[in-house]
Amino acid sequence: MIRLAITSAALALLAGCGDRPTLVPATGRITHKGQPLTAGSVIFVPDSGNAWAKDNPSSLLQTDGSFTMKTFPYGDGVAPGKYKVTLDPALAGRVRQPALSKADKTPWSVEIPGSGKTGITLDAR
Repeated sequence: MIRLAITSAALALLAGCGDRPTLVPATGRITHKGQPLTAGSVIFVPDSGNAWAKDNPSSLLQTDGSFTMKTFPYGDGVAPGKYKVTLDPALAGRVRQPALSKADKTPWSVEIPGSGKTGITLDAR
């Protein structure tokens, strides 16, 4: 009886793990007219064809404009797939590019392969 309860509990825990994305590295840098963008955040919005569309990975921009994407609550990285790249509305307004805060209007997109992608560079002109 105890073995059955333990086995059932273990299977229930394993079943819940299927809802966890496989995360790969996604890092880069964002500039505005060649200068680092800071004091804001970058958000990856899953494209309609992305297999993992449950979360919007994000990162705070560092003083050199760099970012390391995280998918809350799972950790560093993003699920492989296509994303529209947006900035938080305050930052997009500061650089006078409000379209950069809307997934349906941003010109930025990125595809993250199963091995991850580093060195992503985007410039808000």
